[in-house]
Amino acid sequence: QVQLVKSGGGLVQAGGSMRLSCAVSGGAFSRYTMGWFRQAPGKEREFVAAIEWNGGTAYYEDFAKGRFAISRDNNAANTVHLQMNNLKPEDGATYYCHAESLWPDEPDSWGQGAQVTVSS
Repeated sequence: QVQLVKSGGGLVQAGGSMRLSCAVSGGAFSRYTMGWFRQAPGKEREFVAAIEWNGGTAYYEDFAKGRFAISRDNNAANTVHLQMNNLKPEDGATYYCHAESLWPDEPDSWGQGAQVTVSS
């Protein structure tokens, strides 16, 4: 497993933007598909977006399409970003960075949550 350290989060007005970042250490960054999940109070954790190990393909949940963008720096930064635009109050949640290894025996890794609050 790798260590995931998030940055970003906080309060933003509806219609605003926010960028979350997650720095990865303790493993070869290019070995992991990186993703973001979120969990609102009283709800289950849900998938937001993911990007393949080489940055070639990105996947989005329907609510994120057209508003959110995931990207990664496969260099010394070893960081994955989630740019969130046109935020809505229902986007308010705790956002978690996730690393899924290409090695089948390596367990997934999770970062600590980043609280995002969107005021109406």
